[in-house]
Amino acid sequence: MDEKPQITGKINLGTSRLPELRMAKFPNADDIVRKGLLERPRSKDAVDILLVNPPTPDGGLWIRTQHRVGRRTRENMVWPQVSLAQMAALLHPTYTFQIIDANAERMSWKEFTRLLDKYQPKYYLSQLTAPTLENDMYGVFLAKARGATTMVFGTHVTPIPVETMRAFPALDIALVGEPDLTIRDLLDHFEHKIEERPPLIVKMIADHDPDYKPSFKEDGSVELAGIAGIAWRNKGEIVVNRTRPFIKDLDDLPIPLHDRLPLMKYRMPWIKGPFTFMVTSRGCTAGCIYCIKHVSYQYSVRLRSPEKVVEEMWVLKKLGINNIHMYADLFTASREQVMEICRLIIESGLKVRWTSNSRVDYVDEEMLQMMGKAGCWLISWGIESGSEQVLRHAKKGAYPDKAERALVWAHKAGIKNWGYFIIGLPTETEETIQQTIQFAKKLPLDIALFHVAAPYPGTPFFFEVVREGWFRKGTRWEQVDMDKGTVLDYPGLPAERLLYWQKRAFREWALRPGPIFTYLKMLFSDIYTFKSAVSVGLQTLSWQAKDEEVA
Repeated sequence: MDEKPQITGKINLGTSRLPELRMAKFPNADDIVRKGLLERPRSKDAVDILLVNPPTPDGGLWIRTQHRVGRRTRENMVWPQVSLAQMAALLHPTYTFQIIDANAERMSWKEFTRLLDKYQPKYYLSQLTAPTLENDMYGVFLAKARGATTMVFGTHVTPIPVETMRAFPALDIALVGEPDLTIRDLLDHFEHKIEERPPLIVKMIADHDPDYKPSFKEDGSVELAGIAGIAWRNKGEIVVNRTRPFIKDLDDLPIPLHDRLPLMKYRMPWIKGPFTFMVTSRGCTAGCIYCIKHVSYQYSVRLRSPEKVVEEMWVLKKLGINNIHMYADLFTASREQVMEICRLIIESGLKVRWTSNSRVDYVDEEMLQMMGKAGCWLISWGIESGSEQVLRHAKKGAYPDKAERALVWAHKAGIKNWGYFIIGLPTETEETIQQTIQFAKKLPLDIALFHVAAPYPGTPFFFEVVREGWFRKGTRWEQVDMDKGTVLDYPGLPAERLLYWQKRAFREWALRPGPIFTYLKMLFSDIYTFKSAVSVGLQTLSWQAKDEEVA
């Protein structure tokens, strides 16, 4: 007879009893967890889908949008999540949803997790950018742990869906390319609501994809292989489906549900009170090698009609929004569209102040005068460099002489000039950087920002950096911040020098009487721009001390 095991402070099972214990019937802990946590009754606040701009890596303000990139904002700008509002409009009223803009709300991960528990989403759709990749995927992990089907969209996952999904097993589906109709199509399949589609959705899908047909297996379950525009997991293998065609007519898109965004939290320098974005077109015909826009929309341009643009402006006006940024890859892509928008604004008596972007070679003096009369008070210009050598290699197609001419025209039209410059594009040297600084000083600029070049996946610049071996050793996507980090290491111009010159360029431009006066005016516009000006000033002083050490 076996001796009973003695209890001596440790549990002694005894080797002869192990086979018997292995055969014992214990409760299935997986079943308990699933039934107790994941299959608990849904609350009155539960939604079908959560549309998310997640908390930021450091609790500060970051810039993130659907077809742009992510970076910290030293201007203290808070960018509206109009892409989430657009997708919400396509899902409404068939599906219940909540939009969480954790960046605008300055939300901690603890508060975000509480909202996940409150809303119990079946589906979770998150914004995703390269510099916030691991951070954004933490939100995916939290949602997956609560039983949600997890999805992401953005310019990082579109060019590299397989590599993105491979590293993060909590991610179920990636929306590759234009996400708007893809998310609607997915939910209609998952929830078996294809027959409940409103006429607008039926028309949009039929118009943009003549080969479309619902994708179900014989047993009625969803056949994900037949849904265009996604990457998904099939028994451990990551599958990338066929590309979903672009939405043919942007006028078919319903007006975004702006009222579901925290509109009062969005801020931009010089603007008193809230502002928001309004999409006027998608795509850009220019061929700049570094531009992330082409990853999503290639080189096509689709325009909304001027009538639809002005109609949406009136919607925003009635919501109390008197400041709008015309959010387009290139607002001035069509002179005809711009001139008609301006004419309709003036003739309808719409009193709003608005801003836009532009290339220096896509404007003329008459157009800028018309824009000024219609309420445009600021244009952000992608000037990039004062070196024609650098601009030619970057296939910018616009050179310093055109930049100077365009900014002078805008200044005469009463429009402020915001210039963006890039330090560290291919062929850059310390001499061409100094050339850029001197060029920036002679332009009629009200604000200038200098960023370090960022080789985002899918751009021609990215492939050149890979081919030439310019990626810094130990590179992580989170270093593609354009302000506080870089993945570039050129021979003769290493990462440390790029960051040194980026900071020095801004300091040299800003610490002059004109720019200082501009920042003083910003100080007294409102509390948010006060913070912006103080933030920029403190950074300038801190950079000077660090630069002296590097130099």
